[in-house]
Amino acid sequence: MILDRYMIRHFIPVFIFASFMFVTLLCLIDLFMNLVHYLNYEAPFSEIMRASYYYIPKGFSLALPISVLFASAYTLGDLAARNELTSVISSGIPFWRLARSFMIIGILASVFAFFFEDIVVIPTFKEKNIITRRLRNQKQQEKNSDVVVKTRDGNRIYSVDYYDSNNKTLNGVSIVERDDDGSFMSQIRAPVARWSGEYWIFSNAYIYEWEDRLLRIHALPPVIDYTEEPDIFGRNSVAAADLSARDAALLVKDLKQAGLPYAEAQADYYHRFSFSAVSFIVIILSISMGGRFRKNIMLMSLLTSLIATVVFYVMEMLSMMMAKLGYIPPVIGAWFPVAFFSVLGMVLVRYAKT
Repeated sequence: MILDRYMIRHFIPVFIFASFMFVTLLCLIDLFMNLVHYLNYEAPFSEIMRASYYYIPKGFSLALPISVLFASAYTLGDLAARNELTSVISSGIPFWRLARSFMIIGILASVFAFFFEDIVVIPTFKEKNIITRRLRNQKQQEKNSDVVVKTRDGNRIYSVDYYDSNNKTLNGVSIVERDDDGSFMSQIRAPVARWSGEYWIFSNAYIYEWEDRLLRIHALPPVIDYTEEPDIFGRNSVAAADLSARDAALLVKDLKQAGLPYAEAQADYYHRFSFSAVSFIVIILSISMGGRFRKNIMLMSLLTSLIATVVFYVMEMLSMMMAKLGYIPPVIGAWFPVAFFSVLGMVLVRYAKT
């Protein structure tokens, strides 16, 4: 316990300093990328600062893994440079025991990263984007047009010209009903359908259905059978990466029920969990490099850790791309790099030179 406290006391100040520097750098990069547009539209200084303020959580989320990497590599490199690492190992303490406190920090940082992203980053980054679009005089493009949704195992098919998410109305509605064999049963057409809170209310609707082997048309009487939730028409137009874990799971469920491609959304949903483990991965890679160099210890430890981390990010990018294209299952695309580098890091730490 004394050794763990000693390691943590060296780690925390470096981590705080690194986090502050990296978050400041990311905020400045975001500010300068938009500064020309802010000045062109004479954006108020207070609103510019407000947009930067809402970007801080996103900046910290991006900076967390690299800050953990830098702090762990610097701490171990500093201890090795001052021969403290050699003294500890010479006393009979194995290297993996020395790095135990760092591994615990990596696990806690990964758990924190998931909930921080889900609860804080997503809503604040969304607000930041709204402010930025307003200051840059940009209008958000609606993506709720030409919506096709399948429900009831594909036996009911909605075709909607446009879904108004604010008023919860469907414009240009066409609903095709099929039997279990896939044969046509009826079709409803209505210019507008409004959500009552429990079911859809159609205005000036007509129904086409078979009667005596003839396809007849007549006015649709009041019905309460169409109870599909309004969000099913709007969630299909957003990305899973922009949603909380709960909403991303609902999006995947909606896409499956609608018979639409869902591999990309499911991969992003699993990636929400696997990406949180990056802090643990980088700290494992960092401590696995500790004590392996005799000259320029601090610099070489940091450099090799960065190279290993870059390889991890490249592998993750490739596996996610293959998962979204359907070449591999989404769960494998999201978790394979994490599992591979976790095992590799553990092996390197276990058999590190003492």
